[in-house]
Parts: sequence; C-alpha cells; structure tokens
Amino acid sequence: MEAESMKWVIMVGATWLQALTGTNFDFSSYSSTLKSVLGISQLQLNYLSTASDLGKAFGWCSGLCLMYFPLCSVMFFSAFIGFFAYGLQFLVIQQFISLPYFMVFFLCLLAGCSICWFNTVSYMLCIRNFTTNRPIALSLTVSFNGLSAALYTLIANAINHDSATVYLSLNALLPLFISSLLLIPILRQPPLQNISIDAIRWDYFIFIVLNVLAVVTGLYLLLLNSLSSTTSAARILLAGAIVLLILPLCLPGILYAREWARQNVYKILHIDGSSFSALETDDLDLQKELNGIKHCSGRDKNGFFSKVTEKDRLTILGEEHSVWLLVRRWDFWLYYVAYFCGGTIGLVYSNNLGQIAESLGFYSQLSSIITLYSSCSFFGRLLAAAPDFLPDKVSLARTGWFALALVPTPIAFFLLVASPSEAALRAGTAMIGLSSGFVISTAVSITSELFGANNVGVNHNILITNIPIGSLLFGLLAAVVYDNNAPSNVTEESLLRESTVCMAMLRARKFNICDHLASAITDPTF
Repeated sequence: MEAESMKWVIMVGATWLQALTGTNFDFSSYSSTLKSVLGISQLQLNYLSTASDLGKAFGWCSGLCLMYFPLCSVMFFSAFIGFFAYGLQFLVIQQFISLPYFMVFFLCLLAGCSICWFNTVSYMLCIRNFTTNRPIALSLTVSFNGLSAALYTLIANAINHDSATVYLSLNALLPLFISSLLLIPILRQPPLQNISIDAIRWDYFIFIVLNVLAVVTGLYLLLLNSLSSTTSAARILLAGAIVLLILPLCLPGILYAREWARQNVYKILHIDGSSFSALETDDLDLQKELNGIKHCSGRDKNGFFSKVTEKDRLTILGEEHSVWLLVRRWDFWLYYVAYFCGGTIGLVYSNNLGQIAESLGFYSQLSSIITLYSSCSFFGRLLAAAPDFLPDKVSLARTGWFALALVPTPIAFFLLVASPSEAALRAGTAMIGLSSGFVISTAVSITSELFGANNVGVNHNILITNIPIGSLLFGLLAAVVYDNNAPSNVTEESLLRESTVCMAMLRARKFNICDHLASAITDPTF
C-alpha cells in the first residue's frame, strides 16, 4: 500500500516539476528590459530567444544520461544548470556584472537545455510509475507546464509588481527548490508491480479527479489572475493557487483509508467474495479482452500485423527503437515535419509576445496576455488526454487528433492580419495556445506509442530538435521585418501587421503540407 501511495506522490511531484520549470514562457516578461540593458536590436534579441530553443537540440543527452545515472542526479544537474544560467542573466540585468553578447547567448542556450532535461525527468517518472494509464499521466503532467507563465506572473506580482528582473531570480531558484522537495519521493520510488484489474479501475477514477482539479486550477489562474494588479491581491490569489496545487496530495491519505476499510470494515461485516459476483464477472470479461489483445500481439508473421507496414516503416506499435533505427524510419520523419509545422510555431509566437504587444500598443496588458496564452496552452495540453476518456464508439487514432489540433493556428494568424486589435490579439493568442498545447502534449504519448516507451527520453528529444530550427526560421523572418521597418515613418500597428503577414503566409503554406503528413502518419497504409 505504501508503494501505491508513493506512486501518486511522485505523480503530484511531477506536475509541480512541470508547473515550475517552464521558465521559457516568461521570456517576454523581461525581454524588453534585457534588450534595453544590452543595447541590442530586435534581431539580436530574437537570437537570444532562439538560443533558449536551441538548448532543446541537446535534450537527447538527458535521455542518454538516464540510461547510466540515477534519475535524481539528472534532475539536480538540470536544476544547477538553470540556476547558473538564469542567475548570471539576473546579475547582467541588474548591472552588477557586464557580459558580452555571445556569453548571454550561451546562458540562454544553457537555460533552454535545463528546461528540456527537466521535461525528460518528468516524462520518465510518469512512464515508470504508470504503465497502464501512461498517456493520461503524461498529458496531465505536461499540461501543468502550460501554467508556468501564469504562476510565475502571479508570484512576481506578489513580490514586486513593477520589476521585470524578479522573473529571472524566480527562474533560477524555484526549479532548484522543487527538485529538493522531490528528492525523497524519487529515492523511495516503488519498484514495478503487477497491477490488478481493480487497481487499474481505481487509478482511472483518480485520474478523473486529478483532471477535474487541474481544470479548476487552470480556470482559477485564467479568470482571477487579472485581479492581481496590486501586491496584496496577488498574494491572496497566490495563496489560493498554492492550496489548489497541494490539494492532490490528499490522494495518498484517501488510498490508505480505502485500504484500511477494505481490510477491517469488510471483515467486521463478514462480507465474503460471493457478494461481488457481478464485479468478478466484469473482471473476468476484461481479463479475457486483455488476453485476446495479448494473443493478437503475439501472432507470427502470417498474422494480422504482418503487412501493416513496409520497408523502413513501423512493424508494430510500441516497438522499441534505438536512435539508429529511429532515424531510418520514414514514419519518424513524417512525424518530425508535422511537429515542426504544429507545436513549434506556437513557441515562436510566445517568445515574441512582448514585441507583438508593444507594437500594437498593448504593452501594459502584457502580463494578462501572457497569462491568457499560458492558461490556454494548459487547457490544450490537458485536452490531449480527452481521447482516453471518450467511449469506444468514438474511435480515432491519437495521430488523427494531432492532425485536427493543427487547424486553429493558421486561422488565428489570419485573424491577427485582418484585425490587429486587442480583441483579435487575445482571440488569436488563445487559439494558438490551445492548438500548440494540444500538439506538444499529445506528441509525448505518440512518441511512446510509435517508437517505444523505454527509449522515449532519447527519441522524443530527437523529435524536438526541430524547435530551434523552427524558432530560427520563423522568428528571424518576423524580426527582420520588424527591424527593417522600425526606422521608417510607418506606424507600429503596420509593423506588426507586416510581421504577422510574414508568419501567417509561411504558416499557411506549411499547414497544407503538415495536414497531408499528419494524415499519412494516421494511415499506416499510406
């Protein structure tokens, strides 16, 4: 029973880890101050945001390290990298030290690497502890990464509402703090055990409760964060957010009470096994279905799965792929381009939110706009678990949901082109957040299902190497348009329109390719 409770403590800890390590989402909050202190152009500032994404190109190293080192050591290494990178940036903005531009670029790269390593640690905690409900566990934990900007904004407002540098100090300290809290649960991580059918059903119920609490937390931050305009109000709201984050820790106590009732109350009432014949029948039916699935998966080459794929394509879902085998699969490269055209564009948009809001004249609303993006990204990530809760009659492959999630992003960009007003900015930001959040979250489960769960730490980080490529391509084009027009007499509104048109045209062209590629992934006979 202790092992069962510890599993849920680790689950809650993984959500905290994701919620407090998405430090790249608040770059827009201090990017303008960093630009002013360094005396750099918009193009150079965009290089810095790209550097943070470039750190993800080295995320595969974290999966490799997990093969040879304990998980807690990888987690603390990530925390110390982030502490060093953000700590020095804080000193630069405070003008305690002076560093050349290329050193600040390197610090941003280290910060991005730290975030990616934290994500890998969180993924592996879910995969190792939840073998039967892995997609639900991954979607739930990844969703909290979308709340990082809202949480950091609330904490920063509670400390000092007028200081942008407080974000850098929080980025340096909070991941290290949460890593220290998780040390004991990870060291006491229970070994893998055979799970009974009753335990599977109970886990499923708990995940429903956790998802409901997650929705409440997201709505709380989305609807009430705008009220944190004063320090006292922000502190009250922060206290409520902390309560919502701690509330899931009641689950271990509920599990202990349930087990105690089963072992004591049932004995007192002398309830024997015959009273639960209906449940046993259901369990037997479910066991037969599982045995049938297992029997099908074990067929020989003349069986059902013999002609699912052709050369250099998947032979069976969940087959473990080494790096060498992964890069030889056409399926992987189709998936790679689809992700490039989906989740990456949302990250580029979030990195440039500060400049977009400033160009439109809504810089005073930047905190609420970042919170809106963060919250919508959270709900998008949380929705990635919806297919696992739908009835069996609604049957669509996870890659099919992935393709559908790509639709709102080009619509949002064209909306910004048509009407660069505050309402359009907020509506477009919400749509991009929902779309990219769903894609980013469901991609972790897709990688696990298509290419194996044991190597997901390496394989998924190879997938997201397209993030720095997309960040460089889309972000630089937008920044070039911004800088080239800045000295002229055109209005700031038209600058944003031209930058947005550039991104929208690129996104529209990529989207048609992406739609076909995602459909190809969904159809194994393509």
